[in-house]
Amino acid sequence: MRAMSQSPSNRPALPPEIARRRTFAIISHPDAGKTTLTEKFLLYGGAIQMAGQVRAKGEARRTRSDFMAMEKDRGISVSASAMSFDYRDYRFNLVDTPGHSDFSEDTYRTLTAVDAAIMVIDGAKGVESQTRKLFEVCRLRDLPILTFCNKMDRESRDTFDIIDEIQENLAIDVTPASWPIGQGASFLGCYDLLGDRLELMDRAERNRVAQSVVLEGLDDPRMAEHVPPDLLAQLREEVEMARELLAPPDLKAVREGHRTPIWFGSAINSFGVKELMEGIATYGPEPQPQRAERDILPEENAVTGFVFKVQANMDPRHRDRVAFVRLASGHFTRGMKLTHVRAKKQMAVTAPVLFLAADRELAEEAWAGDIIGIPNHGQLRIGDALTEGEPLRFTGIPSFAPELLQTCRAGDPMKAKHLDKALTQFAEEGAAKVFKPTIGSGFIVGVVGQLQFEVLASRIELEYGLPVRFEPTQYTSARWVSGPKEAVEKFAAANRQQVAHDSDGDPVFLTRLQWDIDRVGRDWPNISLTATKDMMV
Repeated sequence: MRAMSQSPSNRPALPPEIARRRTFAIISHPDAGKTTLTEKFLLYGGAIQMAGQVRAKGEARRTRSDFMAMEKDRGISVSASAMSFDYRDYRFNLVDTPGHSDFSEDTYRTLTAVDAAIMVIDGAKGVESQTRKLFEVCRLRDLPILTFCNKMDRESRDTFDIIDEIQENLAIDVTPASWPIGQGASFLGCYDLLGDRLELMDRAERNRVAQSVVLEGLDDPRMAEHVPPDLLAQLREEVEMARELLAPPDLKAVREGHRTPIWFGSAINSFGVKELMEGIATYGPEPQPQRAERDILPEENAVTGFVFKVQANMDPRHRDRVAFVRLASGHFTRGMKLTHVRAKKQMAVTAPVLFLAADRELAEEAWAGDIIGIPNHGQLRIGDALTEGEPLRFTGIPSFAPELLQTCRAGDPMKAKHLDKALTQFAEEGAAKVFKPTIGSGFIVGVVGQLQFEVLASRIELEYGLPVRFEPTQYTSARWVSGPKEAVEKFAAANRQQVAHDSDGDPVFLTRLQWDIDRVGRDWPNISLTATKDMMV
């Protein structure tokens, strides 16, 4: 979605309100501390008074960015939450993505709506599998990446080892923005390489800003007042090596995605968070052009935006559905009439909302780069464009073929219609693929990972009062069918036992073996079977 074809030097300066926006996602492997870091951002941004702890008990565990019941129970993020708050002169739009690999498609869609990403890694575990996958998605989109090495107050790996692993596994240059002093029980804080100052961690008060000591470089005699001699000698030696061996800070290289600055800290102790936020303000790009049939520039006067996520039942009492919209250009005001391009209809946006996790407030205005929520009754789907009249079609959000398929049946056969409604809603929000077979009753649900079945069953029972069961099916994969209309109709008629339709009514071929796919390629030359489907409509 992000267009790199136009250099900022070729364009006029952005209006101040747009220029101060920083829209970014946080990505990580599960349990690297992503949700805790999100909490501390909200704390420093003044959005909340006290951060919850993911590992705490009771109410404290129920973090502000995880609003679904299963997230609160398990302490994991399985849906993407958008949060807006001010920090100094900047407006931060933060998207907390699912960390669990079973929900990677939701994360992929979210990364189409941001201009940068923060990669959180565990100081003891380094670059883990899900981090690597998400990084590759960022690389495909040319997203600038800032790195936060978390949990330095626990036993962690050698700093140079961590940096080497990032450079070797992810093929990106690393420039240290801070350098840790000690690790585990002996971790005192960091030396800020960008500001030449000492940052000391306060273990006694987790929600307080770290003590900052301004110094005249590492040779300042006052360093000895705060750092034991052995750690001070080690710090001086390591920083000297780092400055000689590692890439220097370079704003252009970071924004082009070739170099990542790294900060070290402990999110649960609020340490390193403030410096990272300063880094986002400095290194994070302004709202970038978005790609449609043409590049949409943020400074354009006309309002345009696209739906990258739909969340049903954020407030179960009202059975609501909220479309998350990334504004690509213009200045939006509440009550504006925008054209819903797919439906070719105008819709008055009278109750747009800004998010603080499950909390929301009416958005009187928003600018390019902002993410707003539009409550609706199912009109808006993932990929939809909203404009002031131009028939734009944004590109870049694919839907992936599911890797696991199971049938879904209601515990009470008399409530089959309720199940139909629930599954349709979850399909429209992208939580699962739902297929209706041409022959037989019931539904086949497709997901990326097994945990998604658990989440779906939990949500259907919680939000609709409808116990369901998922059962194995004979099918192992699904492929969308495309080709000339007559050929598709002939193919569907000849393969009725294996043809279904998705929630958009598009034909899908359900396969049992690779042989099925090979047979179609051999016997039906005019038919194409694809594992992805463009959701931009």
